[in-house]
Amino acid sequence: MQYLYLTTKGRRTGLPREIEIWFTELNGRYYIIAERRESAHWVQNIRQDPGVAFRVGEQVYKGYARVVEADREPDLCARVRQLSEAIYGWGDGLVVELTPEPV
Repeated sequence: MQYLYLTTKGRRTGLPREIEIWFTELNGRYYIIAERRESAHWVQNIRQDPGVAFRVGEQVYKGYARVVEADREPDLCARVRQLSEAIYGWGDGLVVELTPEPV
């Protein structure tokens, strides 16, 4: 599976907003990278409301998202970027972690 489908809540409208995005998985969490960093609308939506839904293949999750702060977690950012680079040939941008809620 190459894509993850992320649904955030629109920060202005409150309506669901879905994007298709490349992802990596590490230790039970999913990671996506915002090429446009803080200017990406979905990042702005997460900053407003970290509650998200996402799906990978047929698996649907509810959970929460957070921006991984590179200055506080440089090893995690480096690892996620390295994984993305290995899979997609690209890994530059703002790293966002998606944590599924326990079922």
